[in-house]
Amino acid sequence: MTPASGHTASHTYRTMREFVQSMDDTLPGKFEITKEGIVHDMLSPTGPHELTALRIRKRLEKAMPEELVAHTGTPDVEDLPQGIMRHPDVMVIAEADMEIQGAFDPRTVIAAIEVVSRSHPDNDWVGKMRDYPLLGVPVYAIFDPRTGSGAVMTDIHPTPEGARYATRKDFVYGEPVTVSAWTIPTDDLPRYA
Repeated sequence: MTPASGHTASHTYRTMREFVQSMDDTLPGKFEITKEGIVHDMLSPTGPHELTALRIRKRLEKAMPEELVAHTGTPDVEDLPQGIMRHPDVMVIAEADMEIQGAFDPRTVIAAIEVVSRSHPDNDWVGKMRDYPLLGVPVYAIFDPRTGSGAVMTDIHPTPEGARYATRKDFVYGEPVTVSAWTIPTDDLPRYA
């Protein structure tokens, strides 16, 4: 059901946000808020997931200027008017844009990178592919250890369903991949067993 007014949507979002905050230290996994509601990935990331994020972060930071970071920690990326709160596995952001209290402004994120979860792949391939352009994140890269492949989405454009990425470039592990302005190798990225 679509909220009838911005006030209702805002109240609904605030209620979901309060719930997520109350559950953060209580339940395992990661909580995010989408247009459809709360997403809870109950399983903690596995070794291949975390190692992939680490290798991507290190490779990007070697290629990027010093004032940018490939950040893998908290906080979330949040847009209150959109009612969306996401937590990228890796995000490219200027270090200066991290000097804030609370969630990061999604308009300061240069690229969001996700490593597909074994337990909830649609969150990365469907939900985040919908939400990141709505948040204004110009580049969204997906690395999928299930298949040893991925895709980089760019060129946000308006559609009847809202902002979407117009360009998708697929890759397989072993090929170099360009995330925003930086090309990194994808060899030696782990796969799920």
